[in-house]
Amino acid sequence: MSTSPGHPVPRENQLLVSVPPESRERLRALARPVRLMVGQPLMHMDALIERVYFLRSGVVSLVVLMQDGRSTEVAAAGPDGMVGAPVVLGEQVCPYTAIVQIEGEALELAADDLRRVAREDPAVQDALLRYVGALLVQTARTAACNRLHTAEERLARWLLHMHDWAQTSHFAFTQDFLAGMLGVRRATVTAAAGALERAGVIAHHYGRITIVDRRGLEQIACEDYAAVRGALDRLLSPQAPEAAQ
Repeated sequence: MSTSPGHPVPRENQLLVSVPPESRERLRALARPVRLMVGQPLMHMDALIERVYFLRSGVVSLVVLMQDGRSTEVAAAGPDGMVGAPVVLGEQVCPYTAIVQIEGEALELAADDLRRVAREDPAVQDALLRYVGALLVQTARTAACNRLHTAEERLARWLLHMHDWAQTSHFAFTQDFLAGMLGVRRATVTAAAGALERAGVIAHHYGRITIVDRRGLEQIACEDYAAVRGALDRLLSPQAPEAAQ
């Protein structure tokens, strides 16, 4: 499991920012601020979704666990999204385990309250569905990336997302943790990190990774980073509903 790169400064959750102020305040009135600690499970695979989380800082991995004990990250959520998106589509059971990988803060809300507000407020429903759309892009791109791209490209893409969400260039990620996130062997992570270090885009030493050349990392990363980033930026823009008209 990762360790914290520090204490990310809480900011406005971009999904909440994308709804009108009156809708945003209605959701906030039903929520409570919570601290997210590294390694904390927010939801368990195949368990009922009772609460959802709008992140203000930190990163949460959405991980699928196999019966043989192996796992892989299928998506992640940062301050531009939420944890518990399946409830938007009427699902009550979580299809993955949600684990905090970078500590932060969130607004916690009862799933039933979110469902009720979404039914009663079209602006909230629209914003939530747009986020589900962005999450679908992320999961689709992750599946394609895991099948078609090299470990170096995949690690570069993953680190870029962490850089965006965590607002830091310094991470404490063990190779075992990265292997679980990328769905590869530990030796594959070692080789990929070494290749990125030789390219001069990261520094890697005893489980600590520092991004030293963001632009160079973007050039190495596969096309999936830009596709996911573009979907999040487009669909979570506060002007998204008007732009679609």
